Amino acid sequence: MRLPARIWPAYDHLQSLRTLGTTRYLGKPVPQTCRERTIHRHADDRFHARESAPLGGRRKRGEQKQAIGRSRGGRNTKIHALADAKGRLIAILLTGGEAHDFPLAKRLIRRVNPPEHLLGDMAYDGDELREELERHRTKSVIPNRPNRRHPFSFSKRLYKLRWRIESAFNRLKDFRRIATRYDKLGRNYLASVCLAAALVWWI
Repeated sequence: MRLPARIWPAYDHLQSLRTLGTTRYLGKPVPQTCRERTIHRHADDRFHARESAPLGGRRKRGEQKQAIGRSRGGRNTKIHALADAKGRLIAILLTGGEAHDFPLAKRLIRRVNPPEHLLGDMAYDGDELREELERHRTKSVIPNRPNRRHPFSFSKRLYKLRWRIESAFNRLKDFRRIATRYDKLGRNYLASVCLAAALVWWI
């Protein structure tokens, strides 16, 4: 049969539907579309392990190495720091947003000279950290947790000076590049934090 001059045949190259049940856990294969078969993990180049993140993975590749973690507010970065008596940052570490403050305290202490007093909030109340401070002859000014059986005594007068470390973090947030992380690599973001801390030191 010959078609009119203004009508042209079109071929859209449609392919048969693929079963999605074994790949994305969307249910059973659709009947009467194609024969039922098992889709292997690397049946499609888009699902290859070397080309993208693993299927079902909650974290993108490289996030853990770049100090990115998931917290209540989403994926973000947490800055751990020590400040001197004037509120100037002297030791800085980066972790993912889900990291706790207590495990990083020892690493920060080892990067500076042992101080006479160390101020910290209730999150740093732990026997290991207190023993580490005693070995360096540093008096801990840390409030006790409610579940501690044998509370430690601390100077409430010195603890009121902890606002200086909070003020140091607030001054870092004045830099938009620090408050909103634009750097993909963790080393670049750490360099930006150190540069901002140096500017705050002299301003």
